[in-house]
Amino acid sequence: MPYKAKSDLPDNVRNVLPAHAQDIYKEAFNSAWEQYKDKADRLDSASREEPAHKDAWAAD
Repeated sequence: MPYKAKSDLPDNVRNVLPAHAQDIYKEAFNSAWEQYKDKADRLDSASREEPAHKDAWAAD
């Protein structure tokens, strides 16, 4: 599920990252969420959310 606001981010993101990094995380997650829409684009049996979070953490 894409995030509409920083306040929607998981606690482990909001409690660790400063505000500007939360913006980056949110945008990176939302972009990756679209990228992994097709199951064929994901490794193994990963959910759509799992690789999106990995990509978002890598963006910070």
